[in-house]
Amino acid sequence: QVQMVESGGGSVQAGGSLRLSCADSSRALYRFHMAWFRQAAGKEREFVAVISRIGATDYADFVKGRFTISRDNAMNTANLEMNGLEPEDTAVYYCAASPRLQPTRVSSDYDYWGQGTQVTVSS
Repeated sequence: QVQMVESGGGSVQAGGSLRLSCADSSRALYRFHMAWFRQAAGKEREFVAVISRIGATDYADFVKGRFTISRDNAMNTANLEMNGLEPEDTAVYYCAASPRLQPTRVSSDYDYWGQGTQVTVSS
């Protein structure tokens, strides 16, 4: 049973950095495309970044080279390194796993979700 848990959220000032991690106790993440989504208060959940099973990456335009997604299949983790954080990045960040043939930006393609971790960026 895939059960993902995010960690690494917190509060930082604008310009700061955070590293989010997602781990699965079933050690099955290597089977999936892994993505990060975020949801700000009062807004729809939105795509942030995805890394395919073989390491190909895709990012939302608003990332602007500030975020880096990675995965470590040996350690069974997926990570999101966030630099140059802005107040607009404040949201709950979720990791998600997709078994689909191709990685996508569509949340409904992701079957497994973590519980979310709060990121708060102050100006």
